[in-house]
Amino acid sequence: MANEMTLEQQVAELQAENARLQGKLKAQGQSKLALKIGEKGGLSVYGLGRFPVTLYASQWRRLLSEGPTIEGFLTDHAGELSEKA
Repeated sequence: MANEMTLEQQVAELQAENARLQGKLKAQGQSKLALKIGEKGGLSVYGLGRFPVTLYASQWRRLLSEGPTIEGFLTDHAGELSEKA
């Protein structure tokens, strides 16, 4: 029984630490972005939402080259768009 208590205590400590770290990220206003290359060679960006955003290199280059156009669109339609922290 002593081992079960120790495991329960460890789980409780880990849950508390996890909650503390998640609170720290929320206090910063956003989570840090993480990049990962998938099995098929796509680049996945984690940390924007619940699911990663995955595109191939050529798609990322095309999207990034349109940055000013996207920024302009966001500015022009600011009143219609929702914000998410």
